[in-house]
Amino acid sequence: MTSWQLCDAELLKIVFPQLAAVLVQRVVDGGQRVRVVARARAGPVACPRCGTRTARVHGYHRRRLADLPVGGRPVVIELTVRRLVCPNLDCSRQTFREQVPELAERYARRTPDLGALISTVGVALAGRAGAGLLDRLAVTVSPTTVLRLLMALPVPTGPAPQVLSVDDCALRRRHRYATVLIDAVSHRRVDVLPNRKADSLAAWLREHPGVRVVCRDGSAAYAEVIRQGAPDAVQASDRWHLWHNLGEAVEKTVVTHSRCWHAGPDRTATTREERTRTPARRASTPCSTRTSGCPSARGAWGGRAAPSRAMPRPNRPRPCTVLRSTAARWSTPSATTCAAASPPSPPWRSPACWPRSVRRATRAAPPCSCATSTRGAPTPHAPRRPHAA
Repeated sequence: MTSWQLCDAELLKIVFPQLAAVLVQRVVDGGQRVRVVARARAGPVACPRCGTRTARVHGYHRRRLADLPVGGRPVVIELTVRRLVCPNLDCSRQTFREQVPELAERYARRTPDLGALISTVGVALAGRAGAGLLDRLAVTVSPTTVLRLLMALPVPTGPAPQVLSVDDCALRRRHRYATVLIDAVSHRRVDVLPNRKADSLAAWLREHPGVRVVCRDGSAAYAEVIRQGAPDAVQASDRWHLWHNLGEAVEKTVVTHSRCWHAGPDRTATTREERTRTPARRASTPCSTRTSGCPSARGAWGGRAAPSRAMPRPNRPRPCTVLRSTAARWSTPSATTCAAASPPSPPWRSPACWPRSVRRATRAAPPCSCATSTRGAPTPHAPRRPHAA
């Protein structure tokens, strides 16, 4: 850490022009930051309560203030101020600290120049982006601090613009809305009304005369309010709403006459449409098995096996897609009925279309006899016919 004395007044004015109101004692090079040690100039100071000037010192107090960076490094000012005694015995404040308004405000932790820099960046980039840019400028602040200084800026007031744009915006969609007033020439915000009621806009137009042209949307409520608040102003539709309404009208016309575009000759299907049509045709068939074990598949394809993209698996027929059911839908035959005594099953009840669990239980069950029925023996039974799709 290096320390040196600054004796050249011209160098002080060039490097630290904001320190002209105090007496700089020394500047310390701390490596990553620069520390400036200064104190207030001796002299009488007026009491903030009664205004009596005094130079009687009661004590000293040291303040640490962040200042503008120098050479890419942050600067910290250690300012020593005096605590003075008020000579007026009738004053309610016996002691007070002297203030240096040119360097720091009351209870401030940064100089006015640094606060102005943060506020300017906040106006352009807001919180998170502004804090990121300030970090590259050797000013470490949080996004919350940037937004707080931004909201503390006074709203600039000026004459009413001659060309005013009026529109509503949602502060909270479906719950809270506001009215935005924009200068159509400079594209800057003029004011934001707390609601979108007609009385608020009419009152604002009466308080700010001089508006000649008002750009608005197609709302009839805004038209009536503008005629009441600024009867001499010319009303014009803004470009965005004009193009938006035109697009909606064209879309509505095209949808209305959409059947007229199909009056021409039939269009030939492309190769891609033919390929995409094959799965739909296969799904519409009663069975999509890839082998000839399912009679319904042979009936649907004229006695030949259904077409398949992949090679069939030997001795492992896939169940029929029409009979996608769980094992709970398959009932166990009673002692008085038998599958062998029942009439032959139709093609859609072929065992090849049964689920795998049912076929496995059927192979493991003992054979059924019509003369002597075994109670509780699992015998095959045809499933119930599913509902038509």
